[in-house]
Amino acid sequence: MLRFRGVIQIRGVNPYVHVSAKLSNQLKRGWRQPLPVLVRINEQPRKPWRINMMPVGDGSFYLYLRGPVRATCNVKVGDPVTVDLSFDKRYRSGPTHPIPQWFRKALNNNANAKGAWNALVPSRKKEILRYFAALKSAEAKARNLKRAVEALSGSEARFMARSWKQGK
Repeated sequence: MLRFRGVIQIRGVNPYVHVSAKLSNQLKRGWRQPLPVLVRINEQPRKPWRINMMPVGDGSFYLYLRGPVRATCNVKVGDPVTVDLSFDKRYRSGPTHPIPQWFRKALNNNANAKGAWNALVPSRKKEILRYFAALKSAEAKARNLKRAVEALSGSEARFMARSWKQGK
């Protein structure tokens, strides 16, 4: 467990505590992507929150503190705080949602789409599978399946609020 003192600052509309490169390296040396940690602020709550610290780009991280975290600890922007951090050993990279059977079948029937899917970075796969898991109706699934396969097949397409070209 790493303990340090910091001040809650604001970045845009997001309250955070800055975690220096020196401190973050004590948690996980050389980590450059979102860093999964267990967090307690001013020794609250008893069971730590699971939060991903976001990289700044210089080896340091932003520890964003969403509303429920600040409310539980009764802190606000500008307050000095004691932060307890540890690396979340339960963290597992990669997609957390399984590939839906209807999507797997479509990928198996389209070599270009399957190749592009396999080439995607894990975070993009995770984002797409999370999106698919939230779809409720058969119509929404069919509509999004069509868009996904079109985008992954190399066509210029819009899918998940972004433009896709050549399966990327």
